[in-house]
Amino acid sequence: MMAVWTDDRHNARLGRWLFVSVGTIFVFLAAVNGGYAFDDPSPDGPIREIRCGVAAHDVDGLWSGASYEKGPDILAEMVFNRPLFQLFSGTAYPDAGASINTRGHTSKIFGGLLLQWNPAGPFFCSTGVGLAWHNGERDSDRRDRKSLGSQVLFRIPIEIGLAVTRHHRFMIVFDHISNAGLARPNEGLDTLGVMYGYAF
Repeated sequence: MMAVWTDDRHNARLGRWLFVSVGTIFVFLAAVNGGYAFDDPSPDGPIREIRCGVAAHDVDGLWSGASYEKGPDILAEMVFNRPLFQLFSGTAYPDAGASINTRGHTSKIFGGLLLQWNPAGPFFCSTGVGLAWHNGERDSDRRDRKSLGSQVLFRIPIEIGLAVTRHHRFMIVFDHISNAGLARPNEGLDTLGVMYGYAF
């Protein structure tokens, strides 16, 4: 029990450190920024943006509640240059990526759509929906593993970011996976991290 409590404290400290660090970077870059441009033409190639980053794994106290597993995770993602539709002034693009856990706990690959809003300024936000395949446990009585109910789960991302220039972006990213109550158990799993994106 002491080990689980210590891991929860570690994940909480890592989450706070990520928020403080990224917040400081955002404030600094917003103060010196002068080169972003959201109205530039879209790229001609198939990829709109590539991303990489790091995240705290199975963060306590968010959508999924209690934390059992350890982190951090290594993140990689591609946003494809194929607009799907517009909704509430945002544009949806297909995306695909992976979240690899560095402690041997639940990793996943995912795909879906990302609805992006680019207001007249350096800040932007995104959300979306998709599916994720994971290598974790569907039903486990271990205290260091989440019981996720099914092998394929729904995925919901939420992002808040800053465009430093036309090509370079930083963002805080939240990721929730669960089976939406379609199977039992359904403990779900949340990650919270930071990513760098290069927009073509």
